[in-house]
Amino acid sequence: GRYLEITEDELEAIAVQGTHTIEIDQFVPKDEIDEIYWAVPYYIAPDGDVGRQAFSVIREAIKMERVVALGRVVFTTREHVIAIEPRGKGTLGLTLRYPYEVRDEKLYFGNITDEKVPKDMLDLAVEIVRSKARHFQPDKFEDHYESALRELIGKKQRGEKIQKARKRPQAQVISLMDALRRSAEADRARTQPQRAPSRGQRMPRGRSSTRSRKAG
Repeated sequence: GRYLEITEDELEAIAVQGTHTIEIDQFVPKDEIDEIYWAVPYYIAPDGDVGRQAFSVIREAIKMERVVALGRVVFTTREHVIAIEPRGKGTLGLTLRYPYEVRDEKLYFGNITDEKVPKDMLDLAVEIVRSKARHFQPDKFEDHYESALRELIGKKQRGEKIQKARKRPQAQVISLMDALRRSAEADRARTQPQRAPSRGQRMPRGRSSTRSRKAG
């Protein structure tokens, strides 16, 4: 309940001066760093011809040893821990959070009880996961908020009336087993191949059984 006032001049007394130099302290296996500590990525390249050889030597050394370099870098007036790993002809630096910035997961997961997973439900869930398995394609990501914002700006420019978005209906409690079953059936229907007409079956008049399309 007590407050201590600190002036701008007093804060400047502890400000860390920023430089373009990263001081490397140690090398550690990347898989030992919990992903929860990863913060912001940066591309790191040599500054001029002077440090290019040293840069390349360190990059190749950590690549051969399959480790990351842990160092310290100053942005504005704050010092950050940064992990450096090889990436192509350069390196990638990932700033790390300090331990006091990472919350204990037990505060959020501690009350979750162990649930018995029925085999039939798990089998259906696995079937759904496998049916929707894809390769990672970040170029397919769509920022729906940005798209909606651009549309809003366009309407404003055209002088159209902006209407408030309708509230989504409240989610209803449903049977998880029924939901999984419906989802699996829908996936099967989408992936089921079309049957060819039998020998005695006639094709509808006015339609051809094959269709050609010019490429491009």
